[in-house]
Amino acid sequence: MLPLEGITVVSLEQAVAAPFATRQLADLGARVIKVERPEVGDFARGYDATVRGMSSHFVWLNRSKESLTLDLKRDEAKLVLDRLLAKADVFIQNLAPGATERLGFATAELRKKYPRLIVCDLSGYGSSGPYRDKKAYDLLIQAEVGLISITGTEQSPSKVGISIADISCGMYAYSGILTALLVRARTGEGVALETSLFDSLAEWMSYAAYYTSGGSAPPRSGASHATIAPYGPVQSGDHKAVYLGLQNEREWKRFCEVVLQLPQLSSDPRFDSNAKRVQNRPQLDQVMHEVFGKLTTAEIIARLETAQIANARMNTMQEFVVHPQLEARKRWSEVDSPVGRLPALLPPVTMENVDVAMNEIPALGQHTGAILGELGFNAETIASWRRDGVI
Repeated sequence: MLPLEGITVVSLEQAVAAPFATRQLADLGARVIKVERPEVGDFARGYDATVRGMSSHFVWLNRSKESLTLDLKRDEAKLVLDRLLAKADVFIQNLAPGATERLGFATAELRKKYPRLIVCDLSGYGSSGPYRDKKAYDLLIQAEVGLISITGTEQSPSKVGISIADISCGMYAYSGILTALLVRARTGEGVALETSLFDSLAEWMSYAAYYTSGGSAPPRSGASHATIAPYGPVQSGDHKAVYLGLQNEREWKRFCEVVLQLPQLSSDPRFDSNAKRVQNRPQLDQVMHEVFGKLTTAEIIARLETAQIANARMNTMQEFVVHPQLEARKRWSEVDSPVGRLPALLPPVTMENVDVAMNEIPALGQHTGAILGELGFNAETIASWRRDGVI
């Protein structure tokens, strides 16, 4: 039995944040019914067509779910959603601010109508405040919380290369829903909860905020560490990047002796503390360039491993997908989809004696007929709703 088997989640979801949260629930065995717009569906279905014609985002976020199409501006579709919620354990949504209220499914009303229902609202900036109704996308949230201001090079600020605001929000929604299920198990009552892209990523910016209390923000330092040196990329003689990181003076001494093979450098007054190494980073970089420029990537990593200095290669995405650690730990699985079997990474948390669901990625509306039949609607009604665009 999967941990969340018997839990039904109804989701009005789109894009990344809510689908990421519900996919984690589906992985653990929850039944996730994904409500989509007829004909169009979750607009993430159209982000790209790189996975045999399917969107990479949609493939990533929507395995093990059931797709139900409903035009929720129609009364008949609202009746269907009502029947679903009467049997559901969790309702999650990340529509535009105020959309569920306008459709007649406000959180407060749902909590009154279905006392055991857990209602989770995801938004850009939260349910109150001057930014409540402001449109919010991942890039824009990265800008608003200051992440872009401390990311990139000194000359050029940059966004993070993945949807980090959406992912952080989805993870907090996921953990919040699990917490709410524990609360309901104790009290018998559902609960309303909310999180937002802004609040979630703001939490992840706390270190930088505390740092700024000293009078200045963490400087943009490219792929190097802003406050530790050496910590970041070095270039090998075969023109590849090797990443390394030191944490203390003991490691610095070993680095000089074993890796650079310049033992006298550890006591050089320009570099004999981390603060001095950061201050004199250009001179230190020049010393490392002269040494590493004569070595291959393999030779550099061998020296780093001998000195027990943390290191990594800078893999391309093609190299990542065939990473020997993924292979050794059998992290790749496969799932069915409308375009055939596709590779999928297993969930990152493994638990003793607990399996995970790795079921198909649904086609748009694939489960509509079955779900409506389960709710008591007859074939004639379902056929007429199809003709009229209700489903």
